Amino acid sequence: MRFSLLAVLLLVISQTFTHAADPPAKYVLVIGVDGLRPDALQKATTPNFDKLSRNGATSYTCQILGTRYKKNDTISGPGWSSFLTGVWADKHGVHDNSFKGKKFGEYPHFFARVKSQFPTYKTAHFVDWAPIDDHVVSHADFHNGYKAHQPSDLGAKDKAIAADASKLIADKDYRVIVAYFGNCDSAGHGKGFHPSVPTYISAIEAVDGHIGTLLTAIASRTNYKQEDWLILLSADHGGKGTGHSSGHNVPEILTTPFIVSGNNVKRGPIKEQVYVVDIPTTALHHLGVDIAADWKLDGKVIGLR
Repeated sequence: MRFSLLAVLLLVISQTFTHAADPPAKYVLVIGVDGLRPDALQKATTPNFDKLSRNGATSYTCQILGTRYKKNDTISGPGWSSFLTGVWADKHGVHDNSFKGKKFGEYPHFFARVKSQFPTYKTAHFVDWAPIDDHVVSHADFHNGYKAHQPSDLGAKDKAIAADASKLIADKDYRVIVAYFGNCDSAGHGKGFHPSVPTYISAIEAVDGHIGTLLTAIASRTNYKQEDWLILLSADHGGKGTGHSSGHNVPEILTTPFIVSGNNVKRGPIKEQVYVVDIPTTALHHLGVDIAADWKLDGKVIGLR
């Protein structure tokens, strides 16, 4: 009888230490904010952007074009293609919003890279600029394009994305989620991309509220304390006046913010130059994906310990 009790005790202790030694499960949330200028972000009242920055590393000089190739237009089609594939336009083939020449079979959405090594990891993509959903998104277990038919629709669509993505995060076990918000770009085109434009600042502050909704959902998860979440945030371009096309020599168009936030991030300003193609590489590294040389990714890993 004593031997049986001792055996049970040893088994319990063994299972306890084995469980304690298990590494936390890795999760990634990527937030894309269309048309977000860093100087306007810094002027706006944004407690949730600020929270991400405090819990991570930030650059206000992220570039939407690389040093090797700069022939694509400085607009959303090529911008988001680079952001989501981790390669520049000479590889992914998208130079404007027609998506003519796209090569996503060879250079796919980074979800494909996740699935190649972790096929059971669930992925979700929320976006209200339909061409991204139509052309770029692949290997998503859930995706919704929200189909904003008029610029005026984007505020409501952004709110729906925040609500739906938050419900999925809180209630389901999706390892990689991308949430895109489009209304900042709409506000910039309508009234101007500038810190002095109230409509543009209000749109940024609305996105900040949506980010707060997402962060609350993450913290509400049953196993949150045993999970390792990385949150990445950037944009496809900035803007000047009411546009951003042909901005190859315009810093206000070429420059976006870049935030990497999580428990395993080096805190403080990011001193090295960062690019939108660094988003997928950093996400993949956090998830434990072995980045293959034949993927020919242009990005690098930013901010992780």
